[in-house]
Amino acid sequence: MLNSLLKSTQVSVLEKALDAASLRHKVISNNIANVNTPKFKKSEVSFEDQLALALKPHNTSIARTHERHLPLRSGLKNVEPTVNTITTTTLRSDGNNVDIDSEMASLSKNSIYYDAVAQQLNKYFSGIKSAINEGRR
Repeated sequence: MLNSLLKSTQVSVLEKALDAASLRHKVISNNIANVNTPKFKKSEVSFEDQLALALKPHNTSIARTHERHLPLRSGLKNVEPTVNTITTTTLRSDGNNVDIDSEMASLSKNSIYYDAVAQQLNKYFSGIKSAINEGRR
């Protein structure tokens, strides 16, 4: 029972969101560190679209009739954040495409996102802890 609470879809989504936010923080920090590096191309992390697609309910009438048949959707296991280098834009004559103002705003936004996801995960586990403690009384 406890294992099913710890391995729930909600926990998996929140864990993956924390991993993506952590990776995004590293990528944005790298972009900021290279703001004055000639020919440096910024990178971005994509994750939310993959997550939304994995969680989207499928409106099909096809059903999986045997556990060894192929699953109808990949689920959360295959959802991973990916780093993409943006090569199509150049902001300066030296070939660098990092906009420091945009990166600082992205870093702040990502920090708020990370904190919100961490709070949700904390709230989830606090609820489980509360239920366990109330059950002991």
